[in-house]
Amino acid sequence: MKAQIVLLPGDGVGPEVTGQARAVLEAVAKRSGHEFGFETQLIGGIAIDETGDPLPAATLSACKNANAVLLGAVGGPKWDDPNAKTRPEKGLLAIRKGLGLYANLRPVRTYPELIDASPLKAERIQGCDLLMLRELTGGLYFGKQYREQTDRGLRVVDTLEYTDVEIERIVRLAFTLARGRRKKLTSIDKANVLESSRVWRQVTTKVAADFPDITLEHQLVDSCAMRLVTAPNSFDVMVTENMFGDILSDEAAVLTGSLGMLPSASLGEGTLGLYEPIHGSAPDIAGRGIANPIGTILSAAMLLRHSLGLEKEAASIERAVEAALASGARTADLGGGDKAISTSGMGEAVISRLA
Repeated sequence: MKAQIVLLPGDGVGPEVTGQARAVLEAVAKRSGHEFGFETQLIGGIAIDETGDPLPAATLSACKNANAVLLGAVGGPKWDDPNAKTRPEKGLLAIRKGLGLYANLRPVRTYPELIDASPLKAERIQGCDLLMLRELTGGLYFGKQYREQTDRGLRVVDTLEYTDVEIERIVRLAFTLARGRRKKLTSIDKANVLESSRVWRQVTTKVAADFPDITLEHQLVDSCAMRLVTAPNSFDVMVTENMFGDILSDEAAVLTGSLGMLPSASLGEGTLGLYEPIHGSAPDIAGRGIANPIGTILSAAMLLRHSLGLEKEAASIERAVEAALASGARTADLGGGDKAISTSGMGEAVISRLA
Protein backbone atom coordinates (compact mmCIF):
# COMPACT_ATOMS: atom_id res chain seq x y z
CA MET A 1 0.00 0.00 0.00
CA LYS A 2 1.16 3.54 -0.80
CA ALA A 3 0.13 6.41 1.45
CA GLN A 4 1.11 10.06 1.93
CA ILE A 5 1.36 11.24 5.53
CA VAL A 6 1.78 14.91 6.50
CA LEU A 7 3.78 15.52 9.67
CA LEU A 8 3.00 18.63 11.73
CA PRO A 9 5.65 18.56 14.49
CA GLY A 10 4.61 21.94 15.89
CA ASP A 11 6.17 23.34 19.04
CA GLY A 12 7.92 22.22 22.21
CA VAL A 13 8.33 18.45 22.40
CA GLY A 14 6.25 18.02 19.26
CA PRO A 15 9.20 17.45 16.91
CA GLU A 16 10.74 14.94 19.33
CA VAL A 17 7.68 12.73 19.74
CA THR A 18 6.58 12.90 16.11
CA GLY A 19 10.08 11.85 15.11
CA GLN A 20 9.70 8.63 17.09
CA ALA A 21 6.20 7.98 15.69
CA ARG A 22 7.57 8.41 12.18
CA ALA A 23 10.34 5.93 12.92
CA VAL A 24 7.74 3.41 14.10
CA LEU A 25 5.64 3.93 10.96
CA GLU A 26 8.72 3.49 8.78
CA ALA A 27 9.55 0.25 10.60
CA VAL A 28 5.98 -1.00 10.10
CA ALA A 29 6.10 -0.13 6.41
CA LYS A 30 9.38 -1.98 5.95
CA ARG A 31 8.11 -5.10 7.72
CA SER A 32 4.75 -5.14 5.96
CA GLY A 33 5.74 -4.10 2.45
CA HIS A 34 3.98 -0.73 2.46
CA GLU A 35 5.29 2.57 1.13
CA PHE A 36 4.66 5.64 3.29
CA GLY A 37 5.71 9.05 2.03
CA PHE A 38 6.22 11.83 4.59
CA GLU A 39 5.96 15.59 4.18
CA THR A 40 6.63 18.06 7.02
CA GLN A 41 4.63 21.29 7.32
CA LEU A 42 4.28 24.16 9.81
CA ILE A 43 1.56 24.71 12.42
CA GLY A 44 1.24 26.60 15.69
CA GLY A 45 3.83 28.90 17.21
CA ILE A 46 6.62 28.07 14.79
CA ALA A 47 4.24 28.80 11.92
CA ILE A 48 3.45 32.21 13.43
CA ASP A 49 7.17 32.95 13.74
CA GLU A 50 7.93 31.97 10.16
CA THR A 51 4.78 33.05 8.31
CA GLY A 52 2.64 35.10 10.71
CA ASP A 53 -0.14 32.51 10.45
CA PRO A 54 -0.70 29.57 12.85
CA LEU A 55 -2.04 27.55 9.90
CA PRO A 56 -0.39 28.60 6.63
CA ALA A 57 -2.29 27.93 3.42
CA ALA A 58 0.46 25.56 2.27
CA THR A 59 -0.04 23.43 5.38
CA LEU A 60 -3.79 23.12 4.91
CA SER A 61 -3.38 22.34 1.21
CA ALA A 62 -0.83 19.60 1.91
CA CYS A 63 -3.09 18.06 4.54
CA LYS A 64 -6.09 18.04 2.20
CA ASN A 65 -4.04 16.15 -0.37
CA ALA A 66 -2.68 13.57 2.08
CA ASN A 67 -4.08 10.26 3.31
CA ALA A 68 -3.51 11.19 6.95
CA VAL A 69 -1.98 13.84 9.21
CA LEU A 70 0.18 13.26 12.31
CA LEU A 71 0.54 16.23 14.66
CA GLY A 72 2.83 16.79 17.66
CA ALA A 73 1.79 19.75 19.82
CA VAL A 74 1.36 23.52 19.58
CA GLY A 75 1.89 26.49 21.86
CA GLY A 76 4.23 27.60 24.60
CA PRO A 77 5.14 30.59 26.81
CA LYS A 78 6.57 32.49 23.86
CA TRP A 79 3.09 32.88 22.37
CA ASP A 80 1.03 33.12 25.56
CA ASP A 81 0.21 36.83 25.41
CA PRO A 82 -3.61 36.90 25.79
CA ASN A 83 -3.70 40.14 23.79
CA ALA A 84 -1.80 38.68 20.85
CA LYS A 85 -3.50 39.05 17.48
CA THR A 86 -3.17 35.35 16.82
CA ARG A 87 -2.27 32.35 18.96
CA PRO A 88 -0.92 28.86 18.13
CA GLU A 89 -4.14 27.18 19.26
CA LYS A 90 -5.99 28.96 16.46
CA GLY A 91 -4.09 26.73 14.09
CA LEU A 92 -5.62 23.63 15.68
CA LEU A 93 -9.15 25.00 15.49
CA ALA A 94 -8.60 26.07 11.89
CA ILE A 95 -7.22 22.75 10.68
CA ARG A 96 -10.07 20.79 12.27
CA LYS A 97 -12.56 23.08 10.59
CA GLY A 98 -10.62 23.15 7.30
CA LEU A 99 -10.46 19.36 7.06
CA GLY A 100 -14.06 18.86 8.22
CA LEU A 101 -13.01 16.88 11.28
CA TYR A 102 -15.90 16.82 13.70
CA ALA A 103 -15.19 13.83 15.96
CA ASN A 104 -12.24 13.48 18.32
CA LEU A 105 -11.72 9.89 19.51
CA ARG A 106 -9.71 9.41 22.70
CA PRO A 107 -9.24 5.84 23.90
CA VAL A 108 -8.26 5.52 27.56
CA ARG A 109 -6.79 2.23 28.67
CA THR A 110 -4.83 1.28 31.75
CA TYR A 111 -1.80 -0.98 31.49
CA PRO A 112 -1.20 -3.48 34.32
CA GLU A 113 2.47 -2.46 34.49
CA LEU A 114 1.53 1.19 35.06
CA ILE A 115 -1.19 0.80 37.67
CA ASP A 116 1.10 2.24 40.33
CA ALA A 117 1.76 5.33 38.19
CA SER A 118 -1.84 6.47 38.63
CA PRO A 119 -2.77 8.45 41.76
CA LEU A 120 -6.02 6.47 41.94
CA LYS A 121 -6.47 3.21 43.80
CA ALA A 122 -5.51 0.17 41.75
CA GLU A 123 -8.85 -1.57 42.30
CA ARG A 124 -10.68 1.39 40.74
CA ILE A 125 -8.71 1.53 37.50
CA GLN A 126 -7.73 -2.09 36.93
CA GLY A 127 -8.88 -3.15 33.46
CA CYS A 128 -10.19 0.29 32.53
CA ASP A 129 -10.91 0.52 28.80
CA LEU A 130 -13.12 3.37 27.57
CA LEU A 131 -13.49 5.45 24.44
CA MET A 132 -14.41 9.13 24.62
CA LEU A 133 -15.83 11.05 21.65
CA ARG A 134 -15.61 14.84 21.71
CA GLU A 135 -17.43 16.99 19.16
CA LEU A 136 -14.89 19.29 17.51
CA THR A 137 -16.48 21.92 15.30
CA GLY A 138 -19.25 23.46 17.39
CA GLY A 139 -19.86 24.78 20.87
CA LEU A 140 -18.16 27.62 22.71
CA TYR A 141 -14.92 27.36 20.77
CA PHE A 142 -16.65 28.29 17.51
CA GLY A 143 -19.52 30.49 18.71
CA LYS A 144 -19.59 34.27 18.49
CA GLN A 145 -17.19 36.02 20.85
CA TYR A 146 -16.95 39.69 21.66
CA ARG A 147 -16.16 42.16 24.39
CA GLU A 148 -17.56 45.62 25.00
CA GLN A 149 -17.02 48.43 27.44
CA THR A 150 -20.20 49.40 29.27
CA ASP A 151 -20.96 51.95 31.97
CA ARG A 152 -20.65 49.05 34.44
CA GLY A 153 -17.30 47.89 33.13
CA LEU A 154 -16.03 45.38 30.59
CA ARG A 155 -18.59 42.87 29.31
CA VAL A 156 -17.52 39.68 27.52
CA VAL A 157 -19.67 37.17 25.65
CA ASP A 158 -19.03 33.63 24.40
CA THR A 159 -21.89 31.83 22.67
CA LEU A 160 -22.42 28.07 22.68
CA GLU A 161 -23.89 27.13 19.33
CA TYR A 162 -24.92 23.78 17.87
CA THR A 163 -27.19 22.55 15.11
CA ASP A 164 -29.09 19.30 15.32
CA VAL A 165 -27.11 18.05 12.31
CA GLU A 166 -23.79 18.59 14.11
CA ILE A 167 -25.07 16.73 17.14
CA GLU A 168 -26.58 13.85 15.21
CA ARG A 169 -23.49 13.00 13.18
CA ILE A 170 -21.18 12.56 16.17
CA VAL A 171 -23.82 10.77 18.23
CA ARG A 172 -24.46 8.37 15.36
CA LEU A 173 -20.73 7.67 15.13
CA ALA A 174 -20.63 7.03 18.87
CA PHE A 175 -23.45 4.49 18.62
CA THR A 176 -21.68 2.78 15.71
CA LEU A 177 -18.43 2.50 17.66
CA ALA A 178 -20.26 1.24 20.74
CA ARG A 179 -21.72 -1.54 18.60
CA GLY A 180 -18.17 -2.82 18.05
CA ARG A 181 -17.31 -2.69 21.75
CA ARG A 182 -19.40 -3.50 24.85
CA LYS A 183 -22.61 -1.95 23.47
CA LYS A 184 -23.00 0.80 26.05
CA LEU A 185 -23.09 4.54 25.34
CA THR A 186 -23.02 7.38 27.86
CA SER A 187 -24.10 10.77 26.49
CA ILE A 188 -22.87 13.67 28.62
CA ASP A 189 -24.60 17.05 28.79
CA LYS A 190 -25.88 19.78 31.14
CA ALA A 191 -29.53 19.46 30.21
CA ASN A 192 -30.73 20.78 33.57
CA VAL A 193 -29.31 24.22 32.69
CA LEU A 194 -28.39 24.63 29.02
CA GLU A 195 -30.78 24.71 26.07
CA SER A 196 -28.05 23.35 23.81
CA SER A 197 -27.76 20.34 26.11
CA ARG A 198 -31.50 19.77 26.08
CA VAL A 199 -31.38 19.59 22.27
CA TRP A 200 -28.30 17.34 22.54
CA ARG A 201 -30.25 14.92 24.74
CA GLN A 202 -33.29 15.08 22.46
CA VAL A 203 -31.26 14.28 19.33
CA THR A 204 -29.33 11.49 21.08
CA THR A 205 -32.54 9.84 22.25
CA LYS A 206 -33.93 10.01 18.71
CA VAL A 207 -30.80 8.42 17.18
CA ALA A 208 -30.91 5.66 19.82
CA ALA A 209 -34.01 4.26 18.14
CA ASP A 210 -31.76 3.15 15.25
CA PHE A 211 -29.52 1.24 17.65
CA PRO A 212 -31.81 -0.94 19.78
CA ASP A 213 -28.87 -3.21 20.68
CA ILE A 214 -27.01 -0.35 22.41
CA THR A 215 -27.74 0.63 26.01
CA LEU A 216 -27.95 4.43 26.25
CA GLU A 217 -27.60 6.46 29.42
CA HIS A 218 -27.62 10.24 29.87
CA GLN A 219 -25.29 11.80 32.44
CA LEU A 220 -24.85 15.38 33.61
CA VAL A 221 -21.29 16.59 33.09
CA ASP A 222 -20.57 17.50 36.71
CA SER A 223 -21.59 14.12 38.09
CA CYS A 224 -19.77 12.46 35.18
CA ALA A 225 -16.54 14.19 36.21
CA MET A 226 -16.87 12.63 39.64
CA ARG A 227 -17.84 9.20 38.32
CA LEU A 228 -14.91 9.17 35.92
CA VAL A 229 -12.45 8.96 38.80
CA THR A 230 -14.57 6.91 41.20
CA ALA A 231 -15.95 4.28 38.81
CA PRO A 232 -14.21 4.51 35.42
CA ASN A 233 -14.96 0.88 34.63
CA SER A 234 -18.66 1.75 34.49
CA PHE A 235 -18.06 3.50 31.14
CA ASP A 236 -17.61 2.01 27.68
CA VAL A 237 -18.16 4.70 24.99
CA MET A 238 -18.75 8.32 26.02
CA VAL A 239 -19.89 11.16 23.77
CA THR A 240 -20.18 14.85 24.54
CA GLU A 241 -19.87 18.38 23.18
CA ASN A 242 -16.68 20.30 22.54
CA MET A 243 -15.74 21.97 25.84
CA PHE A 244 -17.05 19.18 28.08
CA GLY A 245 -15.05 16.70 26.03
CA ASP A 246 -11.92 18.82 26.22
CA ILE A 247 -12.06 18.86 30.01
CA LEU A 248 -13.22 15.29 30.64
CA SER A 249 -10.73 13.69 28.27
CA ASP A 250 -7.85 15.42 30.06
CA GLU A 251 -9.30 14.31 33.39
CA ALA A 252 -9.37 10.74 32.07
CA ALA A 253 -5.62 10.94 31.49
CA VAL A 254 -5.08 10.55 35.23
CA LEU A 255 -6.35 6.97 34.93
CA THR A 256 -3.24 6.00 32.94
CA GLY A 257 -0.84 7.85 35.21
CA SER A 258 0.51 10.18 32.51
CA LEU A 259 -0.73 12.50 29.78
CA GLY A 260 2.07 11.11 27.66
CA MET A 261 0.25 7.79 27.24
CA LEU A 262 -2.93 8.89 25.49
CA PRO A 263 -3.47 9.07 21.71
CA SER A 264 -6.31 10.66 19.77
CA ALA A 265 -7.86 10.70 16.33
CA SER A 266 -9.90 13.49 14.77
CA LEU A 267 -12.16 12.19 12.02
CA GLY A 268 -14.69 13.48 9.51
CA GLU A 269 -16.88 11.95 6.84
CA GLY A 270 -14.09 10.36 4.77
CA THR A 271 -10.91 8.48 5.67
CA LEU A 272 -8.67 11.53 6.11
CA GLY A 273 -7.89 12.01 9.79
CA LEU A 274 -5.69 14.07 12.09
CA TYR A 275 -3.83 12.10 14.77
CA GLU A 276 -2.09 13.55 17.81
CA PRO A 277 -1.23 12.81 21.44
CA ILE A 278 -3.46 14.61 23.91
CA HIS A 279 -0.56 16.19 25.80
CA GLY A 280 0.63 19.72 25.19
CA SER A 281 3.95 21.07 24.00
CA ALA A 282 5.62 20.68 27.44
CA PRO A 283 8.06 23.57 26.91
CA ASP A 284 9.73 22.88 30.26
CA ILE A 285 11.22 19.63 28.94
CA ALA A 286 11.49 20.47 25.24
CA GLY A 287 14.87 19.69 23.74
CA ARG A 288 15.94 17.47 26.63
CA GLY A 289 15.05 14.18 24.97
CA ILE A 290 12.96 12.93 27.89
CA ALA A 291 9.40 13.35 26.58
CA ASN A 292 7.22 10.25 26.47
CA PRO A 293 6.47 9.40 22.80
CA ILE A 294 3.95 6.62 23.50
CA GLY A 295 0.89 8.84 23.05
CA THR A 296 2.15 9.85 19.61
CA ILE A 297 3.16 6.30 18.70
CA LEU A 298 -0.30 5.04 19.65
CA SER A 299 -1.77 7.91 17.61
CA ALA A 300 0.20 6.52 14.66
CA ALA A 301 -1.48 3.16 15.31
CA MET A 302 -4.87 4.88 15.15
CA LEU A 303 -3.77 6.50 11.87
CA LEU A 304 -3.09 3.07 10.38
CA ARG A 305 -6.44 1.75 11.58
CA HIS A 306 -8.83 4.60 10.76
CA SER A 307 -7.27 6.33 7.73
CA LEU A 308 -5.36 3.53 6.00
CA GLY A 309 -7.45 0.52 7.01
CA LEU A 310 -4.39 -1.38 8.24
CA GLU A 311 -5.82 -3.08 11.33
CA LYS A 312 -3.14 -5.77 11.55
CA GLU A 313 -0.33 -3.21 11.45
CA ALA A 314 -2.10 -0.94 13.96
CA ALA A 315 -2.50 -3.84 16.37
CA SER A 316 1.17 -4.73 15.98
CA ILE A 317 2.16 -1.26 17.24
CA GLU A 318 -0.18 -1.53 20.20
CA ARG A 319 1.22 -4.95 21.12
CA ALA A 320 4.76 -3.61 20.79
CA VAL A 321 3.93 -0.79 23.22
CA GLU A 322 2.51 -3.33 25.67
CA ALA A 323 5.63 -5.48 25.32
CA ALA A 324 7.95 -2.51 25.83
CA LEU A 325 6.14 -1.52 29.02
CA ALA A 326 6.07 -5.12 30.22
CA SER A 327 9.84 -5.28 29.77
CA GLY A 328 10.25 -2.33 32.13
CA ALA A 329 10.79 0.47 29.60
CA ARG A 330 9.92 3.74 31.35
CA THR A 331 10.35 7.38 30.52
CA ALA A 332 10.66 9.84 33.39
CA ASP A 333 6.94 10.63 33.52
CA LEU A 334 6.19 6.93 34.08
CA GLY A 335 8.32 6.76 37.20
CA GLY A 336 11.51 5.62 35.52
CA GLY A 337 13.65 7.43 38.07
CA ASP A 338 17.37 6.84 37.64
CA LYS A 339 16.60 4.12 35.08
CA ALA A 340 14.36 6.30 32.92
CA ILE A 341 15.03 6.00 29.20
CA SER A 342 15.02 8.79 26.65
CA THR A 343 12.41 9.69 24.06
CA SER A 344 14.38 7.87 21.39
CA GLY A 345 15.05 5.01 23.78
CA MET A 346 11.32 4.41 24.17
CA GLY A 347 10.87 4.60 20.42
CA GLU A 348 13.58 2.00 19.94
CA ALA A 349 12.04 -0.20 22.64
CA VAL A 350 8.76 -0.23 20.71
CA ILE A 351 10.36 -0.77 17.29
CA SER A 352 12.42 -3.72 18.55
CA ARG A 353 9.21 -5.45 19.63
CA LEU A 354 7.22 -5.03 16.44
CA ALA A 355 6.00 -8.38 15.13
